[in-house]
Amino acid sequence: MQNSCLPVVPRLDLGSLAGSDDEDDFSYVPLSTANIYFDPPHSSSALHWVTPCQIPYTQHYLKELEEDIIPENLPAPTSKYKLKYEQYKTEMKEEYKQYSQRNAEKIKSNITHQQSLRNKTDDKCIQEEEAITDDLTTLDRKVLLQQGYADNPDDAQWSTGKADAEMVATEKKKQTVAEQVMTDLLSRAVISDPEQSLTTEKQSACILPVSKIAPLRFRKRTLHETKIRTHSTLTENMLSNKVQFDGRIISRNGHDACRELMGFFFTHDQSLTVYEYRQFGKNRTNVLPFIQKNIYSHQRGRRKGKQYQLGDFYIGANLTFLNSDHLRLPESIKENTLLILRITNIDQIALDSFRTDSVEHEDDIIRQEANDRLIFKAIQDELKEQLHKRGVRILTGLGKYFQQLDQEGNGLLNKADFKQALKVFHLEVSEKNFESSWLILNDNVNGKVDYGEFKRAVIGEMNEYRKSFVRKAFMKLDFNKTGSIPIIDIRKCYCAKKHPQVISGHFTEEQIKSSFLETLKNACNKSDEVSYGEFEDYYEGLSIGVVNDEDFVNILRIPWGI
Repeated sequence: MQNSCLPVVPRLDLGSLAGSDDEDDFSYVPLSTANIYFDPPHSSSALHWVTPCQIPYTQHYLKELEEDIIPENLPAPTSKYKLKYEQYKTEMKEEYKQYSQRNAEKIKSNITHQQSLRNKTDDKCIQEEEAITDDLTTLDRKVLLQQGYADNPDDAQWSTGKADAEMVATEKKKQTVAEQVMTDLLSRAVISDPEQSLTTEKQSACILPVSKIAPLRFRKRTLHETKIRTHSTLTENMLSNKVQFDGRIISRNGHDACRELMGFFFTHDQSLTVYEYRQFGKNRTNVLPFIQKNIYSHQRGRRKGKQYQLGDFYIGANLTFLNSDHLRLPESIKENTLLILRITNIDQIALDSFRTDSVEHEDDIIRQEANDRLIFKAIQDELKEQLHKRGVRILTGLGKYFQQLDQEGNGLLNKADFKQALKVFHLEVSEKNFESSWLILNDNVNGKVDYGEFKRAVIGEMNEYRKSFVRKAFMKLDFNKTGSIPIIDIRKCYCAKKHPQVISGHFTEEQIKSSFLETLKNACNKSDEVSYGEFEDYYEGLSIGVVNDEDFVNILRIPWGI
């Protein structure tokens, strides 16, 4: 039933509305652009909007903006709006002034194009250093915000439970690899045993006249007789005398650095082998040989040419192999001459049980290696205080600087390059310590050293426990196993909800996330992705200012959920 006495809707007077903090450009609406009329009772709606020229209000207003038309009947802005406008105007002028100053300083860095390529690189890095002098404190403070996760009183029970689950999964993985290794070696031992060939020759000698007459397809051809026991056949008991260890490839290639490798050193013949554990999805796994079982020797260092012994296996030790001896290695690894494996974990119980007095190294080599460690320790102590507050910026900057100098792309630089790098980044090392370190690193006497090895030796590196969590975080973010992570994926996965400053209300979650992304982008050569080397350098620099291992683990575990 229609009501003939419907109430009249009054006209809306926008000019009488008071200003608010949420007002914007759409708050001031021309009074002539919208009117409210009463609809006849027979229509489907009691109210409807009538706009000029039958154009919807939004389209009409956007059209005015496009044509840059300013309506004449706008109400006078409130004093509050005027104040906000003046503040905005002042801020924009100040930002533009700062932008102009930064831009002018960047332009100055391109003046010296007539110099050599190395001088151009040096000048650019020096001027960039000067250009951001005023922002160093700000950038470093944003980096140090990440250390706040170390103060988070996280749920210890949840952390312990997750660690136990990971431990069970790791032990299951090791058992799977060990079983596959035993199966492979025991199966190949019988087939490859030289005595099997002698046995086959004796059998074929008995039927030699027949074999000359019979066609080839009817001849009896036996690869080996598995029932015959030979003198050199491996047994399970012999192979059980082994030391199992985990390893990783030292590489800036993310795909290679994150390979899960497990090795075995067999004490009965001083041989070793390395296998790779691969997981496809949640349930499918595969275990493949990476380094074939054989007797190998050191390829660099004080022990170059000496066979690997039990004393060479400990957490942090490097195993070196010639890539030319292993043709089945991935192409990305064969680009370098040497393959360097770092032992990240080892079966300490088995290692201690096999140690005997007969396992000895030359006393002279032991002394030399101890002196080498003391030299590197002295340099690292010199630089530790200099890197304490600006470790992230220096280490990531060094990485980019070395890549610019490496025109050949082989990762090798000469002594002058390293000296200049230390000078550009204001890292002071005594001449005596630098020369001593160069003699140690330049063991191949070709005048060039890998810059990754130089950084690890001179500046130092985080321990393998910390680095394992860096690799876990990167592997979680690298969904497609490409070795690099798009910035957009990092933004999606980074969670700052549990940051103490967010919990206390001093910062918002978005502010913590933005500060992290800003400092991370500053460490990258590309603005839209992060490589494994850049990701590792970032946390390497952050690790310098964190003393406790568990505090550093929280810095990675809480925001990345690992």
